[in-house]
Amino acid sequence: MLWTDTKRIIKSGFVNFWRNGFVSFASVLVMTMTLFVLGLLIFVGATLKASLNQIKDKVDVNVYFVTNALEEDILELKKSLETLPEVAFVEYVSKEKALEQFKTRHKDDQLTLQALDELGENPLGANLNIKAKEISQYEGIVEFLKNESILSATDDIPIIDDVNPFKNKNAIDKLTKIIDSSKILGFIITTILVIASIIITFSTIKLAIYTARDEISVMKLVGASNSYIRGPFVFEGIMYGIISAIITLILFYPLTIWLGPITENFFGGMNLFDYYINTFSKIFIIILGVGILLGAVSSYLAVRKYLKNRE
Repeated sequence: MLWTDTKRIIKSGFVNFWRNGFVSFASVLVMTMTLFVLGLLIFVGATLKASLNQIKDKVDVNVYFVTNALEEDILELKKSLETLPEVAFVEYVSKEKALEQFKTRHKDDQLTLQALDELGENPLGANLNIKAKEISQYEGIVEFLKNESILSATDDIPIIDDVNPFKNKNAIDKLTKIIDSSKILGFIITTILVIASIIITFSTIKLAIYTARDEISVMKLVGASNSYIRGPFVFEGIMYGIISAIITLILFYPLTIWLGPITENFFGGMNLFDYYINTFSKIFIIILGVGILLGAVSSYLAVRKYLKNRE
């Protein structure tokens, strides 16, 4: 009996969908726009997050030491820094390695390399590259380095020549604000489109109910339950959501192929097409789930209101 009722509900839902072809098309169109914007928000969020992570990876604090600083004093400071809860890791760069890195960076500048050779000695001191666990913790590390008790070795001779505070702070702050603003704007736009989808689907189901009002009256007379009457219309709404989700996912395929190289060059090396393929199951579940939910809820509310008015 249950299977028979289910088949009848599904068949009636299909009939209602094709019988109200133009209005069904309008519902699918608006719902597709809603799901498309939702998908765009997912892609924009992932792209901006990749950019932010790329900038964060380049952020550090550099501590430069005087050329006559003893290695044991530098390593002692390194050990002290590593005990701080804010510090993720500390890299020690010796004088010799600093010189090699300098020569590598200026390998095409023969004048600079010639001047360096004429000095006859290494003018560079060792340095420490410090990475914090969170961006907000760099200021605390810089304050720690400014403490006079660690600026000198045991014989009170200064060993720190300069401390370069972390860079890109302004860029990180601006990008974070952009991400927060995009989330708010996306939420507003999505909410508006969700409301529009619900209203249009609601109106579509109401029209379908009006068309089938005589059939509904007959079903009520023969004792059909409200859930049985409601079934075909809810299924029709679910069809709107499924079709809209499939169209949206198909549209994203060529769009991400086109945008892939662009995002890879400008947004932290993230290829949008690769992201779409790698997270397709997640995106599929979100888009399809939201589509089905919109269609089912809209249809349920429309039929519920009609049946309530008939009581």
